[in-house]
Amino acid sequence: MSDNLLDVIDPTAFRNVMGHYPTGVVIVTGRDAEDAVLAMVVGTFSSVSMDPPLVSFMPMKTSRTFEKMRECESLCINILGGDQEDVVLTVAQRWEDKLDGIDWFPSPSGDPVLAESVAWIDTRIRNVVEAGDHWIALCEVRDLAVTNPVSPLIFFQGGYGSFVSTSLMARMDHEILPTIHAAHTARPQVEALAASLRGEVSVLTAVSRDEMAVVLSATGPGVDREEGLAYRIPMVPPIGDTYVFDQDEDTQTRWLAKLRDADDDVREMHRARLDFVRRHGYLVSFLPDDGPTAYAEMREATRSYERGRLTPSQERDICASIGKSPVDYRIRELRPDGTYDVGSIVLPIRDPRGGYSMTLRLSQLPAGATGAEIDEWITQARAVVGVLER
Repeated sequence: MSDNLLDVIDPTAFRNVMGHYPTGVVIVTGRDAEDAVLAMVVGTFSSVSMDPPLVSFMPMKTSRTFEKMRECESLCINILGGDQEDVVLTVAQRWEDKLDGIDWFPSPSGDPVLAESVAWIDTRIRNVVEAGDHWIALCEVRDLAVTNPVSPLIFFQGGYGSFVSTSLMARMDHEILPTIHAAHTARPQVEALAASLRGEVSVLTAVSRDEMAVVLSATGPGVDREEGLAYRIPMVPPIGDTYVFDQDEDTQTRWLAKLRDADDDVREMHRARLDFVRRHGYLVSFLPDDGPTAYAEMREATRSYERGRLTPSQERDICASIGKSPVDYRIRELRPDGTYDVGSIVLPIRDPRGGYSMTLRLSQLPAGATGAEIDEWITQARAVVGVLER
């Protein structure tokens, strides 16, 4: 066997196999001799020993930040929460002043503890060992605490995500029960609207920043619910615009970033939709020439998502399928005498707290509707939204 293992181990295969094992994500912080703040993202943190209490992390040998950290009297290891991916990306992309604009407070040793981190561990480097293209930094634990007991951020198959146990999923379902109850109080009006439109009418709620769920659905005569989207749907553009439009800029940017390979025109189209629904209270999409089959790939993607237990790469493929839908989401001016094949009409529903966590969605609608008919559909839908808001 060759002395150079790279001659027998393909780097791509190595990365792919190792990518099937998840790692936690931490940000190591410290202060140099001039009291300047240092920060570094690490995906190789581990607990080593309880007696004495030791932990380790493995920075790359090329890390200039770790060169400075080796001279620090102490370091603080921040275990990140599932919603802190944006913090990771910010720190990783900066060369200096890495924590500018990021909230933090000092640990007992004076090193930055990032706000909203799951936990922090105050340490001192005990030993640094050479390990190929990395260092192994063995650290003594001097103090530690849990400050935000939420699901941690993990790195798996080239993407960031959050571990959620089945008990947490059950709690999440419990938390949307009030929304389910509110939706079902309007069941007669939803069913009447579905019958009037000869289509499908659904009420959806935002379960999180990443998912919507159908909490009520009704269909008109001859309409098959199985031809619609699944009951759990990932919130990736175009899905979720009736929720995201009322969120802050960071949430909107994060939503748009899920369109990994989209060009600027597509992103601007979705931004235009956010502005339109903010001003008008509804959005319309249109079918291309191949009609309802345009939803086939999106429908199958949502059903794959609903089956659950997805790897990050599978979830990215599902989001890509939804984002590439041939359905036309451009804003159009509807002429009263023009004819249109409508893909869907969505309207945000204001909740008791003043936000917009719920959506009314009209789909599987009759083809060749005039602009005047579509206006009437929207008017009828607004009446149902009024009932749901009450």
